[in-house]
Amino acid sequence: MKLKIYYSHKPFWRAEVLRVSLFIGEITFEDVRITMDEFEEVILTGKLRKSITIPFHQLPVLEVNGQIIGQTGSIARYCGKLSNLYPKDDFLAAKVDQIIDAATDITSLISPTVREKNLKIRKIMRERLVNKLLPRWFNYLEKILEREINSTLFVNNKMSIADIAIWRLLGWLKSGILDGVPNNIVDKFPKLNAIHNQVHKHPKVQEWMLKTYNKEI
Repeated sequence: MKLKIYYSHKPFWRAEVLRVSLFIGEITFEDVRITMDEFEEVILTGKLRKSITIPFHQLPVLEVNGQIIGQTGSIARYCGKLSNLYPKDDFLAAKVDQIIDAATDITSLISPTVREKNLKIRKIMRERLVNKLLPRWFNYLEKILEREINSTLFVNNKMSIADIAIWRLLGWLKSGILDGVPNNIVDKFPKLNAIHNQVHKHPKVQEWMLKTYNKEI
């Protein structure tokens, strides 16, 4: 099987959940990093390098034996199945799916503040994110973890693509790269913060970060 993941050089969760899950599972794949010009071309034309059709004009996508699959959740599940990081039990799988969907919803809240060019408006948007929207969603996730009585992870005390997605999403928010979003924003949610720390300390995750980005975070 020949696998290729297409995304930019950024370690964003939508791509990292794919890359890291395959890396943990020791599944060989080609990590294709594209330029911002190529990214914009995909958005405008639905084509990458004028020949690869991108179904929803967005990245990441996964190429499997020459065929392209889009949408983060779909690709993450596929990579998770290959790597044994997605449950075979349907109910447990649904519990993983809800976390991937939650990560997507949180990203949808943040994305407009990234696109906003007016600094004053962006500041107001970020304040609402920090003071209302993100704490609300973090609380939802914290409550889910509280109900996992015998687990420090999201599902059945076994690492899954759900934990990897949240690890990288929180890493983005904790990095300080988003103006107005404090790097301690998750500290009030101990179980959620513990997910980030636990995944981050996984030997294969650390190996990936050092190998790929020459850093641990």
